[in-house]
Amino acid sequence: MSQNSIFLKIKSGEIPGKIVFEDDQCFAIEDINPQAPVHVLIIPNKEIAKVSDSEESDKKLLGHLLLVSKKIADKYNLNDNYRLVINNGADAGQSVFHIHVHLLGGRGLTWPPG
Repeated sequence: MSQNSIFLKIKSGEIPGKIVFEDDQCFAIEDINPQAPVHVLIIPNKEIAKVSDSEESDKKLLGHLLLVSKKIADKYNLNDNYRLVINNGADAGQSVFHIHVHLLGGRGLTWPPG
């Protein structure tokens, strides 16, 4: 896979986007089509198409994304009221094939989601 995902283009400044968090392993941006008052995408710097393409060597990175979600939720004062979503594949709603965690909050969230 080439280093050309839309997310990496946002990170590099090629495409505009609001980066709200960044460290040596990942970055986070506000979703351009938010589904909740807070809708942030947490994206690893390593380009992995989908969860089912990840390998054992990605375990620490994938765990890191979840820990970063807590930091971002705290930044947005979401307390314990947020949802994390990872879509895997087109039929599951994935439209950008670079793993990303959706962090949604800021309102009540119903179940099932869709």
